[in-house]
Amino acid sequence: MSSTNAPVTSTIVILDFGSQYTQLIARRIREFNVFSVVLPCTAGLEKILALKPKGIVLSGGPSSVYDDAAPKADPAVLATGLPTLGICYGLQFMAHHLGGKVVAAAAREYGHAEVEIVDPAAIFHGLPETLAVWMSHADHAETLPDGFKVTARTANAVAGIADEARKMWAVQFHPEVAHTKHGMALLKNFAVDICGATQDWTPEHFIASTVAKIKEQVGPTGHAICGLSGGVDSSVAAVLVARAIGDRLTCIFVNNGVLRKDEFAKVQKTMREELHLNVVAVDASERFLSKLAGVTDPEVKRKAIGGEFIAVFDDEAAKLVAGTGVDWLVQGTLYPDVIESASVHGPSHVIKSHHNVGGLPEDMKLKLIEPLRDLFKDEVRRIGRDLQMPEEILERQPFPGPGLAVRILGEVTPERVAILQEADAICVEEIKKAGLYRRVWQSFAVLLPVKSVGVMGDQRTYAYTCAIRAVESEDGMTADWAALPYEVLRSISSRIVSEVRGINRVVYDITSKPPGTIEWE
Repeated sequence: MSSTNAPVTSTIVILDFGSQYTQLIARRIREFNVFSVVLPCTAGLEKILALKPKGIVLSGGPSSVYDDAAPKADPAVLATGLPTLGICYGLQFMAHHLGGKVVAAAAREYGHAEVEIVDPAAIFHGLPETLAVWMSHADHAETLPDGFKVTARTANAVAGIADEARKMWAVQFHPEVAHTKHGMALLKNFAVDICGATQDWTPEHFIASTVAKIKEQVGPTGHAICGLSGGVDSSVAAVLVARAIGDRLTCIFVNNGVLRKDEFAKVQKTMREELHLNVVAVDASERFLSKLAGVTDPEVKRKAIGGEFIAVFDDEAAKLVAGTGVDWLVQGTLYPDVIESASVHGPSHVIKSHHNVGGLPEDMKLKLIEPLRDLFKDEVRRIGRDLQMPEEILERQPFPGPGLAVRILGEVTPERVAILQEADAICVEEIKKAGLYRRVWQSFAVLLPVKSVGVMGDQRTYAYTCAIRAVESEDGMTADWAALPYEVLRSISSRIVSEVRGINRVVYDITSKPPGTIEWE
């Protein structure tokens, strides 16, 4: 959640040094109803203190503190007197800048490790003497700053330090990841017991503060349009904005030519009848497909769709409120979209641009409202339930903004879209029939630019290969491939090859994230 929302009783500030887990720290702290906000490690002390934080967390990161290019926070952050928790790189930053010495470890630690608590510091209150944790470090603290003591060890390195007089604690492992047992208890010890944060940040508070913020942004006469996809994110965003400005929100549902089978009709019906939203449907499929003709590069595809998407919205906005105009565009952007698209908080690497983020043109006329920008998918679903939205919408699997265009490798043509729509519909139908739809995070078909020889009815075929992708995840930041039962895979494969003209081979993707991404492009 943005720090510009209505005030909350307590805030924990997390400084991002580039870790892939930084936002996960924020999410874990929110899970026990304490407000948290992530700032880049370079944030000025004045900006940090303006949030009136109860405590500060220094995140992990991929760098070495002794490198010239290492990310640095203002050392004054360590002199605020506020309770401070360093995690991984955060421990090393604390030790390095307070007079200790950090060096390359003789034995690097990655993955599962066992930690022994050697001093019962407050951060470990109520935890067992031995912890199963997740490590990811190549350096370690060789010498501690004056006043610090070792609180935990592994067989190879210091795993915890503290100077409780200065309200400083640090651990070398990652308490925020699910692999660290008792990690949530450690974070709660810090945020609630040590910092004294009040556990009053709830979905109800988010809804109230977000609605108030949108009212202020749009003003008493402003109009907004919402890019509606029918998915969880844009639907929750639309309902939030409609609660703030009523019928001054118009939802525009664009057929970009790369939607799922029958999606254009289904979404219109759901949004009007279930959510009572004002929906204008625009069939711009030919317009989008003409922009994609001959395009094979994934980034060019995304940007072409993003650019055309905004062009369509500009055209529709001009028609909607004659003489008044529309100033605002509502999008259901989530944090995983942001972190993969740009270095938003810390020195993270750009993986790919997303339609909701990296695909927007610089000269876009509309101003953005992104009420869900700092949320994970599971948090959005909780907000939706508090808004009393139907489970059918809230449990829908994520669908990318660029639609099937990023699931068609190579050129996107009307013929290839039609082939993938049929294969994808079969994949989802069979997974729903098996009762697995809610268990997996995403399940879909991918059309590969690979043809192979096959035999059907004693005749030779030469047709496309289809890949099936199904993953399990909590928030989309990491994912494991789903071990679908063989009989489900068999029925998916049999139906696709039998029913979809143009496909004669089906393969199953068993790549996790990382190293792969969930979408193929």
